[in-house]
Amino acid sequence: MALVTTTEMFKKAYEGGYAIGAFNVNNMEIVQGITEAAGELKSPLILQVSAGARKYANHTYLVKLVEAALIENDIPIALHLDHGADFEICKSCIDGGFTSVMIDGSHHSFEDNIELTKRVVEYAHSKGVVVEGELGQLAGIEDDVNVSAEDAKYTHPDEVEEFVSRTGVDSLAIAIGTSHGAFKFKPGQKPQLRFDILDEISKRLPNFPIVLHGASSVSQEYVKIIQANGGNLQDAIGIPEDMLRQAAKSAVCKINIDSDLRLAMTAGIREVLWNNPAAFDPREYLKVGRANVKALVAHKITNVLGSDGKA
Repeated sequence: MALVTTTEMFKKAYEGGYAIGAFNVNNMEIVQGITEAAGELKSPLILQVSAGARKYANHTYLVKLVEAALIENDIPIALHLDHGADFEICKSCIDGGFTSVMIDGSHHSFEDNIELTKRVVEYAHSKGVVVEGELGQLAGIEDDVNVSAEDAKYTHPDEVEEFVSRTGVDSLAIAIGTSHGAFKFKPGQKPQLRFDILDEISKRLPNFPIVLHGASSVSQEYVKIIQANGGNLQDAIGIPEDMLRQAAKSAVCKINIDSDLRLAMTAGIREVLWNNPAAFDPREYLKVGRANVKALVAHKITNVLGSDGKA
């Protein structure tokens, strides 16, 4: 099976009241853990690559790893650029085999965001590639994305129709209270998604796929493992999974998950090295990390996204 775009995925997800997981990949073990879980559960899948991942693993290596996953798993997979900062990186990914790209112009003015996004859309559509745009800014730090709480801003529903019509984007990432990174909220602060904003956007953009970034839940199971093995993540609080399930049943067709994957992988490696400090074979600790990633993704697919059996 060849790589696909997200067009058909999102259409089915919107109609079916579930969401597609967009999982960030950085190396072979993470790709394997994600795709093995999705393959066994027959779930459609988006594998996404950040600018940081491209710098770390190299564009070609990542594309080939995803192509190998297609051979091993009979499920639809889209390859997506996460948080493309400019036209050049989007063009590079489009020309390099990606089937979907995100252009993040949310830090620009409304007009400049439209101009940049439209330019990417025109080039991408000429190559059969779909585009995700963004309105509003999430707080938090993740790879090259760094937005302070003071600079974060919710998406304005009264801007979405004009943005979509003038740019031609295929999906829209919005800010309704999610946050990038593992340390999303201060101790004692209760996470809360603005479903009133989501509902208003859905009314203004009927049948249009909405995207949530920064939606890792930071599973307390993995936090406990890391703490038990010498880590310190007591302040890591994520988005409650019941809120994500509610979002997945509405207009949200794509939910991004990255921090949870990193914590799951790290927890496995820490566990092996903590119990056996003399361990030196990467295969021994990476396979435990990979198993954690697989278990986490299976949980997200069945208990949060609702995409199992939808391939």
